[in-house]
Amino acid sequence: MRVVHLAGAAVLLASVSALAIDFGNLNLDNVVKGGQGMVKAASLTDGDIRDLTVRSCAEMDSKSHVAPPGDKYAQRLTRVMKDMPGTIADQTINYKVYLTSDVNAWAMANGCVRVYSGLMDMMDDDELRGVIGHEEGHVALGHTRKAMQTAYATSAARDIASSANGTAAALSQSQLGDLAEKFVNAQFSQSQESEADNYSFDLLTKQKLKREGLVTAFQKLAKLDGGKSSMFSSHPSSANRAENMQKRIDGKA
Repeated sequence: MRVVHLAGAAVLLASVSALAIDFGNLNLDNVVKGGQGMVKAASLTDGDIRDLTVRSCAEMDSKSHVAPPGDKYAQRLTRVMKDMPGTIADQTINYKVYLTSDVNAWAMANGCVRVYSGLMDMMDDDELRGVIGHEEGHVALGHTRKAMQTAYATSAARDIASSANGTAAALSQSQLGDLAEKFVNAQFSQSQESEADNYSFDLLTKQKLKREGLVTAFQKLAKLDGGKSSMFSSHPSSANRAENMQKRIDGKA
């Protein structure tokens, strides 16, 4: 079973001292448990990640208004994705729509893909495929795995800080919800975003689907909040990404 190490355990445990906790009021047993959680975040197995993503996705579904199968948004998503692969990184894809005006989409390492109706309202079918292909790229390229590790580590560190008040370091239901939110709101690096863009472009090319939707999708996102939409808030900007995709279409990149 593959294990990914983000950093040395000693480095992670050393961060405990940076939390500036009043050790006079600290439950040391919770500190030990919290420290173990930080080490665990650095060496989560594929099985650990799968369990966390399954539970996190279910938690997000339970808090969201999920479109039923007969809903027009759910039917459209099924139609839009019928020519796309049914798996990502050997995981069967499970598509659902969240009925909300928010403009967003995300995917988790277990094949959980969620698309917000607000995004569907502003995108045509080709654009929607391009954006979803981008999110699936984060899964296929291992980015979501790392994002879950980071979210888990952040949760563990918070538990250590709160252990001064006797809060247990173990992952509770409320912490699971917090973990899921941290993952969904995670920002990927510039290189990861570019890699996911190119993954989507290559996927659309392989499936013989239109790539122009990637260009116009980024152009639309660039108009949201001056190109700082919550979906793709990290650099490069949406406008630059649209240009990069156009260059690939034109054979100039």
